[in-house]
Order: sequence, then structure tokens, then C-alpha cells
Amino acid sequence: MSTALTNPTDIDFFTDQDVAAKAEPWFDHMLANHPVFREPKYGVVIVTGYEEALQVYHQPEVYSSINRTGGPVVDLPFEVVGDDISELLEQHRSFFPQNDQIVTFDPPIHTDHRAILMGLITPKRLKENEQFLKDTADRYLDGILPKGESEFIWDYCKGFTILAVADLLGVPVEDHGFLLDTLAAEPGPVLGNLELQANHHNSIEKLYGYFIAKIEERRAEPQDDVLTGMALATFPEGGLPEPIEVARIAANMFAAGQETTVQLMGICFQRLAEDAELQERLRNDFTLIPKFIEETLRVEAPIKGSFRLVKRPTEIGGLELAPGTVVMLLHGASGRDGRVFQDPATFDTERPNARQHLAFGRGIHTCPGAPLARAEAVFTIQRFLERTTSITIDERKHGAVDEREWNLIRSYKFRGHTHLYLKHDEAVAS
Repeated sequence: MSTALTNPTDIDFFTDQDVAAKAEPWFDHMLANHPVFREPKYGVVIVTGYEEALQVYHQPEVYSSINRTGGPVVDLPFEVVGDDISELLEQHRSFFPQNDQIVTFDPPIHTDHRAILMGLITPKRLKENEQFLKDTADRYLDGILPKGESEFIWDYCKGFTILAVADLLGVPVEDHGFLLDTLAAEPGPVLGNLELQANHHNSIEKLYGYFIAKIEERRAEPQDDVLTGMALATFPEGGLPEPIEVARIAANMFAAGQETTVQLMGICFQRLAEDAELQERLRNDFTLIPKFIEETLRVEAPIKGSFRLVKRPTEIGGLELAPGTVVMLLHGASGRDGRVFQDPATFDTERPNARQHLAFGRGIHTCPGAPLARAEAVFTIQRFLERTTSITIDERKHGAVDEREWNLIRSYKFRGHTHLYLKHDEAVAS
């Protein structure tokens, strides 16, 4: 029996292989007994409780996002003195991983950059993006459905999600190949892959040069396109960002949204392929697809969690937290909180409050790409169901029902499949 099931509080959440592969038993024990828990090995305060997580989300003045993409071990490059280390953190920002990305920014810098980003992801632009998503889904399906089988992650998800973001940002079609070659050529490193120290390599830097050049071109010669809108966007008080600042925002859309959407779709299709009854219900009633996606996000959030750093003395769940304390918010656990979700272990596509999950965060760092991720998943599932009569797990690759072997991301931050092999019967066109 896994140690995680016998002595959950003694488990090293960050390195245990069993918990990395299947964290739900650990989540459920902690929710029932320790919704806020100071684990003894690294001193990280782990938050599994829903309401407790909201407390952190809604207090950016207390909890910094500067270490959001890091790991449980943070050796601060300064001595913690006084009751507020906010200024010290900003002075030493370069010490932290992905320190130039908006996801790690705190107000007021975050406020300015968020405004630029939200100006790119407008309801109008998302609506314009929909036809591209449908056409792109069909183009990929045209290639894989006649074969009767696919490796869903790499044959479909990787390319589809990259092109979805590319179209939203107005990247010209002739440049789509560059993005696919850059971002979907081979598996990249998995952040939080049972490594205590964060990986400081920022793989999206390779996109900076591309977007800097495009921003400079559009500022010199504006066109009637999305890239021009991006190039000419200003901060709330009127200042024009440097090209590198806009490039980082654009590149972050790929880094923050593409991979997690891949994971979401893989989780959804594993569940669909293993439940013929559920699959047929959705095939007969497409209005259930958004509900299915929300319930999947609640039960199996692709992002297990992210970090915060305490800036000022505070208290949460009965624990006193000093400045410099590392906090981890486990989104993957909060959706299983029985205080908020009735019978949380049951998967219910009719659950009335499923969308209250925290898979996309809350507060100032709520995922701006959430509407796009939802749309990508909806159109993918709908077109797959419309164009097939059945989707099943390829047992040659994953084993029989009672002997499944999955190719899983083993990470304390993410859950999902590195590979998912499917069999599918193509529907006969009428």
C-alpha cells in the first residue's frame, strides 16, 4: 500500500512518486483533516481548503506571486527584517524564476500589464477566433480519423492549442509553421517534475525576438490587424510599453495557456474514452459539453497548484505566517472540498456549482485565457463526437480496463498525460 494512504501527513508531497501519479487520496485526507498544513520538511504552508485558498487569492498585498512558478525551496537572497518585505522582493526580482512574466508580477506593475493583456483577449476577439477553432479542429481530424487511431496529445492537442493562441494574437498564417516548429517539435521540461529547486530556464524566450520584431514593424507601419492593436496598446495611464514588454505578454499566452489546455483536453478524453455511456450522452446533447468540462476541471484540475510568498505577517487556518513563508495553493484539492461541493468525489455533469472551481485561479491573477481554453475544449470535444461513433482507449498501449498503465506527467504542479492513445470509429458522412 502507498505510504500516501497510510500516513499522509508524513509524505513529502513534492517528491513522492505515488502522490505525483495519483494525488486524490492525499488531497481528500488533507481536506478532511488539515485544510491548511505546515509540512515539516521545507516549512511550506500547503492550502487545500477552498475558502482558505480564496483568502490567499484575494490578498495580493499580503501574498506575493513572485515565486508562483518556483518550487518549495526558496533561499531568499536577503535577510528578512521588519514586517513588510515587499520592497526587498522587488529589488531582488531577478533572483526568481520567470521573473519577467506577468504571472509573477504584483501590483502596481501587474495592474498595468494585465490591462494590456485583457485588451488583447476581448469578447469580440474571442468570438472572431471561434471559426478558426472549428476549422482547425476539422483539419486535424481529417488527418487522424481515417487511420482509426491516434496519439491524442501529439497528433492533435499540441498543434491545435498552439494555433488557437496564434490566431487569437493575430499571428499571420504564414508564421504558424514557425510556432509549431518552436513549441511543438519535442517534449519540453516539466516544471515541478519532482524537483525541489525551480528550473530557471525560460523556454519561451525564443518567442521574444519574433514578437519584438512584429511590434516594431506594426508601430512603424500600422495595419488593420490584431498585431497592430497589440503594438499600439498603452498602459492605463497612457504610457506605451517597450516592445519587449509586449513580447513577454504575448509569449506568456503560449506558456501559460497552451500546455495546460493540452492537459485539460487529455484528461477530458481519457474520461470520455473510458465511459461509453457518458460519451453517448454528450454525443446526443452537446449542451452538456461545457458542464462536463467544468466538472472535469473541478475534479481533475490540470494545474495542481502554484506558490505564493508571504510579504507581511498574517494568519490563515489558525497558523501564524511570518514574512518569507512559502505558501502553496493546491487548486487540484480545493475542487474536492466537501464544504463547498456536495458529494465531491462523485463526477456529476449536472452539478449546479461546478464552475465555482478554482482551476483558473481567482482574484487579480485569474487566468485571462480561461475563455479560450474552454472554447478549445468545447469545439474539440464536439467535433470529435460529431465525426465519430465511438472513442475508446487503445488497450495495446494502455492495457485492459483493470490493468491500465498511463503515460502521466509526474509533477507536484501539473497533472495530465504525456501520451494518450485512442481508437476511434469514424462516422459515415450523410
